[in-house]
Amino acid sequence: MSDTTPTKLLPKDEAAEKGLVNVQIDGNWIQVPRGTRMIEACKIAEKEVPHYCYHPKLSSPGNCRMCLVQMGMPPRPAPGADPVYGDDGFQEIGWMPRPVIACANTVGENMGIRTTGDLVEKTREGVMEFLLINHPLDCPICDQAGECSLQEFSVEHGRGQSRFVEDKVKKPKNVDIGPRINLDDERCIMCSRCIRFMDEVADDPVLGFSERGTHTTVTCHPDRKLDSNYGMNTVDLCPVGALTSKDFRFQMRVWFLKETPSIDVNCGTGCNTTVWTRGNKVYRVTPRRNDDVNSEWMPDSHRLSFHNTQGDDRLTDPMIKVEGKHEITDWNNALTASADALKQFESNEIAIIASARLTNEELFLTQGLAATLETSNVATVERIGEADGKLISADRNPNTNGAKLILGDSVSKLNDIKSGLQNGSIKALVVLGEDLFEAAGFTHDELAGAELIISSHTLANKTAHISDIVLPGAAFTEKRGSMVNVTGRLQKLNQAVQPLGNAHEDWELIRDLILAITGEKNDMFMIEDVLKHISTNITEFNGITFSKIGNQGLPILETGVEIPLLTKERERAEAGIIVG
Repeated sequence: MSDTTPTKLLPKDEAAEKGLVNVQIDGNWIQVPRGTRMIEACKIAEKEVPHYCYHPKLSSPGNCRMCLVQMGMPPRPAPGADPVYGDDGFQEIGWMPRPVIACANTVGENMGIRTTGDLVEKTREGVMEFLLINHPLDCPICDQAGECSLQEFSVEHGRGQSRFVEDKVKKPKNVDIGPRINLDDERCIMCSRCIRFMDEVADDPVLGFSERGTHTTVTCHPDRKLDSNYGMNTVDLCPVGALTSKDFRFQMRVWFLKETPSIDVNCGTGCNTTVWTRGNKVYRVTPRRNDDVNSEWMPDSHRLSFHNTQGDDRLTDPMIKVEGKHEITDWNNALTASADALKQFESNEIAIIASARLTNEELFLTQGLAATLETSNVATVERIGEADGKLISADRNPNTNGAKLILGDSVSKLNDIKSGLQNGSIKALVVLGEDLFEAAGFTHDELAGAELIISSHTLANKTAHISDIVLPGAAFTEKRGSMVNVTGRLQKLNQAVQPLGNAHEDWELIRDLILAITGEKNDMFMIEDVLKHISTNITEFNGITFSKIGNQGLPILETGVEIPLLTKERERAEAGIIVG
């Protein structure tokens, strides 16, 4: 920004009608909504204000004091005198001789804010010096290195040397406070973010401060542990290395990791995530901000689910059952054998059971496979669990709405397929991404009538065990595609790592199976080609491309479903408790 008054400012009367006030920040005038907190106004003006305790999704206790700025207001005119305005239309600002915290104070008309200057810089140096008095000098071995706000701000706003010569206060180290989190109280700067999150968002006020002064520590309440399914969000919130994830602790330095924006696939909410990888291995998954889906949080159970794809039960090669035993083969043989086997049956004798965990692109190709086989026996499996009143949806499938848009009411056809297997009218099954025993409740007796079972999955399971041909699919971190969440929002799944072994992305294996059956080529060489066909054939997807979906997604369907955590957050923002 320049040091001159911007020409885009609205006249004061018009600005007031729209609820805007004029604020001068470091010499530049901007207009922001009335009631905006100073720290947010500075953010709009692209002026950084260092802070620790402040978080827009939590209440502001103002206890770290790092966000101190200098504030000014026009002097009060003498009795009977009118305010004096300068050539720029604003009154001269009288600056206060002491700083104020930017996180808990709001702006007013003709207010001035200074984020730099001798007063502000000296106070920040003082606050930083106090924060570091008892902090251990163990940055090289701290698990937070590389993403530590204390480390960053100490370089930018610290003195560069310590004047403290007394012994540091020793506090508990490596404390087991829960099944997934460790606490190092020596590193804690008492910002209280973790305490407020557990109280205000997780609705489990298990954390608190004990002792006083320099001996203050964060601790769990007596006879309790930090065992909430949202507890690991406190690790994300912690600005220092006090709270660490047992799962990620000392596994990898963050600057070696690649970040891939993606979405969670454990329920219909579709929390936005960042997948952290190196060398084709996923090291952690963290929530990514999306105020229309998950705010900035996600459940622990969902963020740790990537481990399920890294076990010894991963399917990494196509297999064909020979004399009752599975033998590894190559893709060409597996696809040719699948095509030849399916051709032995009449179209009405074949059924396809697909998963609503598949992407829209995979489901569209499933529809294409059904058309190729000329069968109308296509079903998906419903997964219903218990909603937690926050982010976990009762719908445990991440793409139920996408399946409805592409395949129609396919859930109701599952019982028809079961009946067909029992009465012998259905003799061949193609199972895509499902374990029929675990999810669909099939029994061995019900599947005994199937003369052919071809299945694809990421993991070895009971369905794979009884299948004649097994095709290894890709995990959610290993493929691209799109899904529609419970609120009707179209979101993008991104590939963070390559599929393990000889596994293929599911859209590719379904496409190749179609080609093996027909012997003809098609124009679907990339997943973008599949989405192009979807946008042409399905109204709700008209004009959609991956670039238009973006990293925040876009609504394409009205479902009337609300995400409880977001509803509560909006209420708190409207009440002025949080910024939101």
